[in-house]
Amino acid sequence: MTDKRNELTHLDGQGAAAMVDVSDKLVTHRVAKAYARISLLPTALAAIRENSLRKGEALGTARIAGILAAKKVPELIPLCHSVPVSSVQIDFQFEEAAIAITSTVVTDAKTGVEMEAMTACTVAALTLYDMAKSIDRSMVISDVKLLYKLGGQSGEYIAKEQK
Repeated sequence: MTDKRNELTHLDGQGAAAMVDVSDKLVTHRVAKAYARISLLPTALAAIRENSLRKGEALGTARIAGILAAKKVPELIPLCHSVPVSSVQIDFQFEEAAIAITSTVVTDAKTGVEMEAMTACTVAALTLYDMAKSIDRSMVISDVKLLYKLGGQSGEYIAKEQK
């Protein structure tokens, strides 16, 4: 018996890229939580924390950007299905020289929202970069990863190192 988890699902019989057919899957409740980190100079971190950037309020803008990005994943990532996103939550945690970003995306659908969660974190981080680049062009976006997912045939996944 072949383990379906090891098959390349985005290829057709001739090896060409193809969207996975999810028509036989059941709609289930699905959740994904992702993480990204943006490292920045203390001056940029303080400006974001104090809401003193010339471009405006960075965290709120980044939160909205992340939410919008989660809803646009099929337009950004080839072969991703359109998923009716029920909820997107973006959270920020100030660290000594960075901002940790987590996103949680929820849906009831035939396919998961892992890509939506990771895209939301990444775009939120890119938005923070854009808003603070006049202070610090050396910012680094890193550690984009899936922390948790629930639902579907593969069930629950919890990353070994939770942030």
